[in-house]
Amino acid sequence: MHGLVIKNTGSWYQVKTDEGKLVDCKIKGNFRLKGIRSTNPIAVGDHVQIIVNNEGTAFISEIEDRKNYIIRRASNLSKQSHILAANLDQCMLIITINYPETSTIFIDRFLATAEAYRVPVKLIFNKIDRYNEDETRYMKGLIDLYTYIGYPCFKVSALNETGIDEIKKDLAGKVTLLSGNSGVGKSTLINAILPELSVKTGEISDYHNKGMHTTTFSEMFPLADGGYLIDTPGIKGFGTFDMEEGEVGHYFKEIFEYSANCKYGNCTHRHEPGCAVRDAVEKHLISESRYTSYLNMLEDKEEGKYRAAF
Repeated sequence: MHGLVIKNTGSWYQVKTDEGKLVDCKIKGNFRLKGIRSTNPIAVGDHVQIIVNNEGTAFISEIEDRKNYIIRRASNLSKQSHILAANLDQCMLIITINYPETSTIFIDRFLATAEAYRVPVKLIFNKIDRYNEDETRYMKGLIDLYTYIGYPCFKVSALNETGIDEIKKDLAGKVTLLSGNSGVGKSTLINAILPELSVKTGEISDYHNKGMHTTTFSEMFPLADGGYLIDTPGIKGFGTFDMEEGEVGHYFKEIFEYSANCKYGNCTHRHEPGCAVRDAVEKHLISESRYTSYLNMLEDKEEGKYRAAF
């Protein structure tokens, strides 16, 4: 039987067959032998073949080629990766200016990884009902920056359902991954889009201004106008995986564009003479926050935090 993986709890997978039947499946042992150094060799969004043995237990026997996926370095397992979801039409990254604050380094790491794996990203700025004048001004600056680079941006209040209709239109007919730090309001946003689900929402810690994990596994939900919405556990950090030092700049659109004018073809854009990227930063043609994120990723690479995939 052929089907789509719509839920992954870590120990089993729920597959929706082409006939619309939901089947709980285990993973066949030979997946572990193929050298896939991942905490989850099969991800939500994968198209798979399943077989049922004589005892009635279903197993995933084969995974079809993916058109793309989003991957990050697994927490505390630098040699392993964690695939968030596969076969995506787009990803929507939820950002909050405060309650809690999403750092630009986190945003840029996510965007660079999405570029590397050919996943279009749109940015959702949530909790606009809560921001003071300075926070609103900062948010506008970020929206101007990322829109200029080429990432569409939305302003919403999931709690008040402001801007939700625009999001719904953009989701129709597409497989979309929703991601973001813990506490940015992802579950509240899903409830605004699909109120019949009543997804559990969490509180923000007043002491740390951090979110608590409320989603514990990945799941995809069908949308009324076609397509799926994929919910994954909130993530605190975003370690990039399987990225060579010389490639990092390729995944920052504006850095890649200006790098064509660098004096040296293998320029790292840190200290080389005739570096067009550093010149563009000095002239404010590339934002300092983006350049800082780029340098931050290079530092991780040097410290050996990124390992080659096996």
